[in-house]
Amino acid sequence: MRILLLAFAFAVAHLAGAQENLNYQKPSADILALADYERAPSVSMDTAKRWMLFSYTPTYKSLDDLSQPELRLAGLRINPRTNISSTVTYINRLSVRAVSGGDVRTVSGLPANPRISGLLWSPDERRVAFLNTVADGVEAWVLDVAEARATRLSGPVVNANMGQPLKWYQDSAALLMRRLPADRASLLDPAKDLPSGPIVSSGDGKVSQNRTYQDLLKNPQDERNFETLARSELVKLDLSGKISVLRAADLYVNESFSPDGRFLMITALQRPYSYLVPWNRFPMTTKVYDSNGSEIRTVNVLPLFETQPKGFMAVRPGRRSMAWRDDQPASLYYVEALDGGDPAAKVEFRDALYSWDAPFQTEPKRLLQLQQRFSGVMWGDADTAVVQDEWYDTRNIRTFLFAPGRVGGEMRKLFDRNSQDIYSDPGRFETVRTPAGRRILAKRQSKLFLIGDGYGKDGQFPFIDALDTSDLSSSRLYRSAYSDRKEDLISIEDFDRLRVLVRIQSPSEYPNFYFRELGAKPALKQLTQFANPFESLKGVHKEVIEYVRADGVRLSGTLYLPKDYRKRAKKGGMPMLIWAYPAEYKDRNSAGQSTNNPNEFTFPSYGSFVYWVNKGYAVLDDAAFPIIGEGKTEPNDDFVPQLIANAKAAIDAVAARGLIDRRRVAVGGHSYGAFMTANLLTHSNLFACGIARSGAYNRTLTPFGFQSEQRSYWEAPEVYTAMSPFMNAQKMKTPMLLVHGEADNNPGTFTLQTERYFQALKGLGAPVRMVILPKESHGYAARESILHLLWEQDIFLERCLKP
Repeated sequence: MRILLLAFAFAVAHLAGAQENLNYQKPSADILALADYERAPSVSMDTAKRWMLFSYTPTYKSLDDLSQPELRLAGLRINPRTNISSTVTYINRLSVRAVSGGDVRTVSGLPANPRISGLLWSPDERRVAFLNTVADGVEAWVLDVAEARATRLSGPVVNANMGQPLKWYQDSAALLMRRLPADRASLLDPAKDLPSGPIVSSGDGKVSQNRTYQDLLKNPQDERNFETLARSELVKLDLSGKISVLRAADLYVNESFSPDGRFLMITALQRPYSYLVPWNRFPMTTKVYDSNGSEIRTVNVLPLFETQPKGFMAVRPGRRSMAWRDDQPASLYYVEALDGGDPAAKVEFRDALYSWDAPFQTEPKRLLQLQQRFSGVMWGDADTAVVQDEWYDTRNIRTFLFAPGRVGGEMRKLFDRNSQDIYSDPGRFETVRTPAGRRILAKRQSKLFLIGDGYGKDGQFPFIDALDTSDLSSSRLYRSAYSDRKEDLISIEDFDRLRVLVRIQSPSEYPNFYFRELGAKPALKQLTQFANPFESLKGVHKEVIEYVRADGVRLSGTLYLPKDYRKRAKKGGMPMLIWAYPAEYKDRNSAGQSTNNPNEFTFPSYGSFVYWVNKGYAVLDDAAFPIIGEGKTEPNDDFVPQLIANAKAAIDAVAARGLIDRRRVAVGGHSYGAFMTANLLTHSNLFACGIARSGAYNRTLTPFGFQSEQRSYWEAPEVYTAMSPFMNAQKMKTPMLLVHGEADNNPGTFTLQTERYFQALKGLGAPVRMVILPKESHGYAARESILHLLWEQDIFLERCLKP
């Protein structure tokens, strides 16, 4: 295949207009050596930490992977030939090793060139169910972990179009499976099927603020095809491969067993469908059945949700977040908005949390009311549960302790904080696995446990705290003390011996897993031995630098310098590349906090400029670009001036060290970072060039909000206009490389955004080059695409930043 390149070809002093048709290219040897590597496996462990399961995926997909048949319906992208998402990343190898040590055993019984997905541990953790995609469908398989042996349970009859199609029965002896129905209709071709009439939509007079969704239904043929692909039977599949039908075919989207295994909750879609919103806002009905498939009760009915109030705190009216309680044998919980889901409504309480015991013959119990929007609950026992509420406009998040066994009991406030204040983050509550395979709060006597990331002014030092539920006092059990490594605390594995699963890394040491003993005799035992695939970056200088914006806001970024940077600096300074992504804040303190850790493993990818440090460039990665709006001021009211102030501060900070030639600085970003890049090149003269990938440049095409902007275009037209590079295209005179995936699936960043922006810039005589990557979505996946992207960037930067 050929890549479509609509662009200007570069000359020495200017960019001359030309159309090019190129074959896929590869970058220079320095970059190719880093980009063409073998990915380390992902690691999964059973709860008892007896076994490690290694999952191997190719470093990149292929163009053939991206060129398979695809239908885009109701927000989904489906391969109609195989009946699974067309965007899935497949595992091509599995292996098993005992956590205690021994050889790594490759799983036997797999077919040649397997395409594995959907790994699912059984409740007894002796087996792992998974899917294998073949040419004409999806098969169900099971892995015996101790034997490292895989067995096929079904032919290509699994329907994986609506997500995970397998669920384990509680006894681990069978699987609930979505199967393709025998009476499945054939798919329609909208291009050939003659329409019976026009497509008509109408408004109901209510204000609704929906984002610009991709891949929606467009006509009756799409509706018919969506039903055909989503419809499946629910069957019981035992470990011998025997199948028995549990429920007749329907549009099933979620199934879950109660913790005791006696009940099965099933949610199915209903008509009417919508051409304005994706499938998860279609009408839904949820029913509970016994384990044999006999109906017990309808527990929820949700109508079509097309009309959404304004604001990020707007939610669907009716019962939502319905799920089984992890601490009870068979009780549902759900949340219901007390304000109708409208953040503008003036009410004392926003949400209520309910509990409902099977067999649902009595009314649900209201456990508590929340003054802000419900954001999560963790169950423990009758005396202990934790609930959170939040409010986006104030960035407030609160955590409460309550006793679910005492209806209407006291809610004791544990934390009340700014959700963006990472330095005050108390951490996440640790959980333990119940005999039913559920996760509940880890509790020893009266203590709960929190694991925190430990970000602070002095760096990152993860911690473990014990919280006493009797008096809400807290004590610190452990704080990582590394100054030259980064330690991630994964989970507490033994509360008596205080044994913790951790992951340790350094800039040149690949992340590996360890057991850390915190008892009287501290010890560290290594579990994995993954090697560094990027040896050529050893010796590269890496540090987190901090600097101050003109208005006093503290900023930071990770600075990479070539091994011979001192010599290069003496020869007039190096070119510098800045990679960034703007973030909105409501206060200056949170905006000045940093999550950059200089001890993190240096993992170059196409998502940054780090590759170019091996070519003699200084690279400032993940540079802070906060956009702040305090009080009643919204961040975007002052978007462009703050962008420029952030960029100038970053350049000044590195230039002050005598390292760079500030006339040879480039900026780049992806998605909202591309939007940032285009604005910086349009409104400032700080950069010699820029690279903008998969961005949105005309904000009037996202009129009901974008990123963290809640206001519509009609509420703040001057903000939308000022922020849109397209509206200011006549000002853009700096060389820019525009890149976009041909099949972008991200809301708002339609490929049309780049195409129209390029046409405007080209017509106005701007020095711009556009690259459209065939078959690629918002993120790029194919090896050919990524290597060509790196080649494009390499050529562009060399020509723009040479002395």
